[in-house]
Order: sequence, then structure tokens, then C-alpha cells
Amino acid sequence: MKKILIVASLILPLAACTQTEKGAAIGATGGAIVGGAATGNVRGAAVGAAIGGVAGALIGNANEPGRCIYRDRYGRRYEAAC
Repeated sequence: MKKILIVASLILPLAACTQTEKGAAIGATGGAIVGGAATGNVRGAAVGAAIGGVAGALIGNANEPGRCIYRDRYGRRYEAAC
């Protein structure tokens, strides 16, 4: 279980695109680790992940500059106003 959480904490933030997604990924991972360590069971990890994900998404959304990431028809990413 610990190995899975460590790998997830390293991979999830890299997969996110926007600040909101990055905040949610980091918050959920951190919440799952803290919740699992505090309670010692999967239910605590799930609750921690849910609370951390929501909190991280709110913090990430507050830090977003009002620009979104889009993809063109060739799959290239670009930023533009939302």
C-alpha cells in the first residue's frame, strides 16, 4: 500500500495540465497519505483523498491566472483566455 501511494504521489502531479488539476492531484495524494497514516485503514485514506482533492482544487483554481490550456487539431497544446 505504501509503495502504491508513493508512486501515485510522484506520477499524478506530472499528469495534470492546469493549476486546478495539479492542486487537486497533489491535495488528493497528500490527503490519502495523511488519512491512511492517521487511521491505518483504507477508509481513512479515501476520506483524506477526497478532502485533500477538493481543497487542492480550490487552492489551484485560486492561483490560476484566467488562462486555459487547449489543444489544436494536431494535438499541440496552447494557452488562451478562458
